[in-house]
Amino acid sequence: MTHRQHSIADFRETARRRLPRFVFDFIDGGSGTENTLAENRSALDRIRLVGSAPTDISTCSQTVSLFGQHYDMPVLIGPTGLAGAAWPRGDVDLARAASTHNIPFVMSTAATATMEDVAGAGSGAKWFQLYIFKDRAVSKRLVSKAQSLGFGALEITVDNAIPGRRLRDARNGFSLPFRWTPAKLASLAAHPGWSLRTARAGAPKLEVMAAELGLEKADTIAELMQSQLDPSVDWEDIKWVREAWDGPLIVKGMLDPGQVSKALDIGVDGLVISNHGGRQLDGAIATIDILPEFRAEAGSKLTLLVDSGFRTGSDIARALALGADAVQVGRATLYALACGGEASVDQALSILKSELNVAQMLMGAREIQDFGASMVRCHPAPGKSEPMTAAVAASQRSGPLSLVTENRQGKLP
Repeated sequence: MTHRQHSIADFRETARRRLPRFVFDFIDGGSGTENTLAENRSALDRIRLVGSAPTDISTCSQTVSLFGQHYDMPVLIGPTGLAGAAWPRGDVDLARAASTHNIPFVMSTAATATMEDVAGAGSGAKWFQLYIFKDRAVSKRLVSKAQSLGFGALEITVDNAIPGRRLRDARNGFSLPFRWTPAKLASLAAHPGWSLRTARAGAPKLEVMAAELGLEKADTIAELMQSQLDPSVDWEDIKWVREAWDGPLIVKGMLDPGQVSKALDIGVDGLVISNHGGRQLDGAIATIDILPEFRAEAGSKLTLLVDSGFRTGSDIARALALGADAVQVGRATLYALACGGEASVDQALSILKSELNVAQMLMGAREIQDFGASMVRCHPAPGKSEPMTAAVAASQRSGPLSLVTENRQGKLP
């Protein structure tokens, strides 16, 4: 049943009740003290939206163009590993729901479905997220396979040189394959729906990685990733992928605006400003706070996506106003997936679309391109008495946020 959920927060609470604790914590948790996880939410809450009535909003559109393709809203389902732990064939269900809403689905290298299954799931756009492995031949094969299967864009994740210390996973003994303990078996008994579905479908398996790397087991997800990912990856490796891939190339995991010039030099098409949803660097800056600096550096030369902590349509509106071309969601659709598979993901996306429509209309943005920095204000920081305009807030960080509107509309060189 999906009718009881009216927000992503509702889906999260339902997922918390329906999933065994070790599975919910894997999806929900962050690294270390989970400071970054909390800051993602706090930073979004500090940004206030400026209503713009009266404005003629009798016709509004959420259509957005990304890399020459038109989509029905400025949202993507980003890459989330081990989706099959939330719901059997979860990657396929996520792809189908994205197709229904005409938005891209980004398949993770750590997916629990094959690339063939995802490529054939619905008629919508499929992108592929790539890790650069120690064995470069593996990554090269994945790039070639993504090309042959018709994946439309490639996202390279670069913030996994070393895995974050995910304490919830360590405390729960989260492993692949699942290693059963008395506490986990008790959790299975308390969550019969998940247990029966998983028993019928079989325990989730990292299908892509298993096929390419011959994986059999690892103590934790972090140890698995550490054993396979290469900490020596740098821009020369991105250049190598650029030469091998002739479609849109996006680099995911960016937090340093100083890297923009290197991305432009190599010919990267887009960036995902991301702190990995708070799962990597504990204490990292929130992506919404650093986003304007990326737009100031990139101008109109790069497509900028952003993720990490986005849960509502108003959150998406904040990102659009501060320079993003679109928002990637991860946990938001995983929570929904855990509640009822494709139908629940479809509902969650409809909720986000409806919430964004309310924010868009009340802020006076008839088109997505109409969002700009004048539509937001930053809540005063502790010890401050006056709210800061968006431009003042940005100037205290780096470059002028007043450039955001012009950059997004392509008015600057």
